[in-house]
Amino acid sequence: MAAMRELTAAFEGDLGEAFERAVLTIVQAKGRVIVCGVGKSGHIGRKLSATLASTGTHAFFVHPTEASHGDLGMIAPDDVIIALSWSGETAELGDVVSFSRRFSIPLIAITSKPDSTLGRAADVLLALPRVRESCPYDLAPTSSTLIQLALGDALAVALIEKRGFTSAGFKVLHPGGKLAARLKNVQQLMHDGSEVPLVRDDTVMSEALIVIASRRYGCCGVTDADGRLVGIVTDGDLRRHMGPALLNTPVRDVMTADPIIVEPDLLASSALGLMNRKRITALFVTSERRPVGILHIHDLLRAGVA
Repeated sequence: MAAMRELTAAFEGDLGEAFERAVLTIVQAKGRVIVCGVGKSGHIGRKLSATLASTGTHAFFVHPTEASHGDLGMIAPDDVIIALSWSGETAELGDVVSFSRRFSIPLIAITSKPDSTLGRAADVLLALPRVRESCPYDLAPTSSTLIQLALGDALAVALIEKRGFTSAGFKVLHPGGKLAARLKNVQQLMHDGSEVPLVRDDTVMSEALIVIASRRYGCCGVTDADGRLVGIVTDGDLRRHMGPALLNTPVRDVMTADPIIVEPDLLASSALGLMNRKRITALFVTSERRPVGILHIHDLLRAGVA
């Protein structure tokens, strides 16, 4: 916690200005982001490269030792290199740094020692505060790796905003797992065609009840003569109008007007949030007020959205 407070304070000074330059350097580059590091800094570098790649910035990790044995060929003149070294004197980074200087490849350094070999060579220096490790002997990388990680994540988030990376982009790059389910849109999960329970507003309730029972969504939509959705009949409406005359009552006299609706391209997670806020279990999906589908909360549960 103390290390994070020091990092936050550092952003108020030179680190904040350097951070902006780093973001612009990456955005303006025509190539990819190459991340390098050894030891614990290497682990943080791998995480940084993975986060960048999954959020719209082409990036991958190159191990400095492998770079010295041929993997320098993976680095192109249009790329940007991010090198992580707490001490700034990691010997294995030497060939990567020399390569970047030889071919004028922008070098962003993340280190705690601005006067180190890495710090002096960098085009953009992200100088981290010299925090004490939380290890009782001030030896095991703990606090230092935490603020390296935080700085890397801040870079990724800033690039998301700068590039205008959207949830649609996340969907393309995250096709599996829980995140993929949350990134599906309503159209992918809704029921359409003959499965949508609909009746005209002049239909009597005896016929509407048959539609409600046969579709098993617990409701039916009500349309006008032009096919626009004007209402919904739910079990709550039935309870409020229960009586001997209900079966012969026109639907328009029982329905709830102006039901809650969603568009087909709405994120499924947003539809779930709407259902929770409104305490409802089904939503009609419309396009220009005309019903094109229905989405039930069970559809969201089966898809893993909730």
